[in-house]
Amino acid sequence: MTFTSVIVPLDLGASSSARLRLAGTLAKRFGARLIGVAARQSLPQNLYGRGAYINSQFVDQATARATDELSQVEARFREVMADAGEAEWRSAKADPSAFLVEQARSADLVVVSRYRSAGIEDWCSSIEPGELVLRLGRPVLIAPPSVETVAARRIVVAWKDTREARRAVSDGLPFLRMADEVLIVALGDEADWKGAGETQGYLSRHGVTATTILRSPSKLGVAAELLLIAQQEGADLIIAGAYGHARMREVIFGSVTRKLLEHIPVCCLLSH
Repeated sequence: MTFTSVIVPLDLGASSSARLRLAGTLAKRFGARLIGVAARQSLPQNLYGRGAYINSQFVDQATARATDELSQVEARFREVMADAGEAEWRSAKADPSAFLVEQARSADLVVVSRYRSAGIEDWCSSIEPGELVLRLGRPVLIAPPSVETVAARRIVVAWKDTREARRAVSDGLPFLRMADEVLIVALGDEADWKGAGETQGYLSRHGVTATTILRSPSKLGVAAELLLIAQQEGADLIIAGAYGHARMREVIFGSVTRKLLEHIPVCCLLSH
């Protein structure tokens, strides 16, 4: 099992270049095709609504501007990828999140950013990483702002005896096989501890040597304890299951997943 295609959403924002370099580095490492995507609505419905009357000249100007901006992003993508491996470009005048969900059917891995703040050129900031994880059926690598590379030599696997955690371990195998050290962290009860041991055996059969860290949850909370262990061990990648469900336009997460999405200081591979 490996990643044969990596997809990354791009825009004209400051974080886009770092995200492209990160995705490009990963694609090169795994010998994968890199798919760059960009989507830009000419007239966002959240501003104007359905059925609103808008001057036709304004519509034409907005459409031309969106076309020009998409062309600029494509030019940057092709410039960066000129001497790289296999690459493909896809774009549309559409909602960025909906377009990415649609295009992700072609990818094994999706790379997005976690935004602290967003400017007018950061179209991709409208893509909610948590909602994306729940909708895609693909592993999502969420990178902190400005992160351009992830060595993934020391990986923390957040273990809980659930479907989501099992899926995350399986989805993360391409990273795990290349790691120098893998730590399976179980912060729970005896069932989680037993599951961590069996997961260690599962990974061993896939050629991955792992160590288990078994602890009862501390007063810090599971998410904080997990991040503390990752920091102490010098890990630059956390692999975890995402817990929650999408309902209409709202996403409800477990507290651990939400804290990882909001505060993670290193890259995090989430699966649902």
